[in-house]
Amino acid sequence: PCGAAGWAPDPAPPGAAFAAAASYRGPGNNDTRGNKALPIVLWWSGSLFPHFPRDTERIDCPLGSCLATRSRRAARHRRTTAIIFYGTDFRAYEAPLPRLPHQSWALFHEESPMNNYVLSHPAGIQLFNYTATFRRHSDYPLSLQWLPGAGYLRGPAVPLPQKDAWRRKGYGPVLYLQSHCDVPSDRDRYVRELMKYIQVDSYGKCLHNRDLPSERLRDTSTATTEDPEFMAFIARYKFHLALENAICEDYMTEKLWRPLHLGAVPVYRGSPTVRDWMPNNRSVILVDDFDSPQELAKYLHFLDENGEEYLKYLEYKNVGGIKNQFLLESLERREWGVNDMSLPNYLNGFECFVCDRENVRAKEEREHRKSRGKVPAPRPRIAQFNHMGCPMPTPGFGSVEGLAEGDSWKEMWLQDYWQSLDQGEALTAMIHHNESHQERFWDYMHEIFLKRTRQH
Repeated sequence: PCGAAGWAPDPAPPGAAFAAAASYRGPGNNDTRGNKALPIVLWWSGSLFPHFPRDTERIDCPLGSCLATRSRRAARHRRTTAIIFYGTDFRAYEAPLPRLPHQSWALFHEESPMNNYVLSHPAGIQLFNYTATFRRHSDYPLSLQWLPGAGYLRGPAVPLPQKDAWRRKGYGPVLYLQSHCDVPSDRDRYVRELMKYIQVDSYGKCLHNRDLPSERLRDTSTATTEDPEFMAFIARYKFHLALENAICEDYMTEKLWRPLHLGAVPVYRGSPTVRDWMPNNRSVILVDDFDSPQELAKYLHFLDENGEEYLKYLEYKNVGGIKNQFLLESLERREWGVNDMSLPNYLNGFECFVCDRENVRAKEEREHRKSRGKVPAPRPRIAQFNHMGCPMPTPGFGSVEGLAEGDSWKEMWLQDYWQSLDQGEALTAMIHHNESHQERFWDYMHEIFLKRTRQH
């Protein structure tokens, strides 16, 4: 329950809407300042503004209050001390310029690294002061965004006799269900090779070889909402190919957590650090542990034919079976919840994280000024590479050198990755030169291209 107000219509003086916002003192602080005195946090990606349907809201956070807004008219306001960008929407050629020295930039990006590779390069991520990403090292980690809680992992699995009966009906041991086909992880190339050695039932548009039994189950919205009929159908499989669309540390989605929930062993490729998060040390099969798709298929055949060995992968569902204290402590420690109304969602949580740090920064700057330099100025925060940085895409099977000329994956994703580096460097150069004209971005890009060409 927060007071709110929309922007005053033109030609109201700057900040009029902020002054009009109803004052609210929440339980989290004792901030008695009126709205005219509060720092402003601007959501540059207005669609994520977590106070629908309003445009401006007073937020009362643990250390102090701020005004949050989604109106870009606030971008040049002297009290707008932080701008929050959504990583998927962030475009170097659209960034607000000139960058004002009193403003912090904050990055919220829980989605795939493929959505914006500029953030995977130092020049891109170091544009930001605060971060909330899937990486555990970001300021406000979102690594477990797809895991509601430990109880989600403890749900019962389909009994093994029922899975074996499903196999006898002609269904394969392995499920693949993807309709987003051309992705940086190049997962289809790997699955295509794996299919030579083991039956994989593929129901999505990618490598499609089998139809779901009803039109209702074929509806993509049925799958994304964890429809009970859909979940019951896919839970009968012994193994799910859980292959992320891009590879990066701590980037783990429902492709991993859903089969763990259902008790269908994930055959996983994605986060190289996935073992850190697993319920125990034998709950997932990692593609990269095998020298080839053929070797992986041999192991899956072995487990398919040896029920006792297969069931060892489901022991985490037993009472006390979740042994990973890091996982349990991470779930307990996170400040936001998934489908938990007793906790803030991560948008509200990160907004307050930024607000609190901006209030602390303002206090430290006041103390520095009052002391005439005796108290040091606050050191600027700069996001580090490990807050987001992701590796260059590699082929799902084989090597880049072995790909044919004109390979569509090679032309699309390697080019995108390296062009993103140029974009991050171009925007960084524009900021250093105090550029105010966004249209000059392409001049900077051209200069970087020429420089790189000369170097090679």
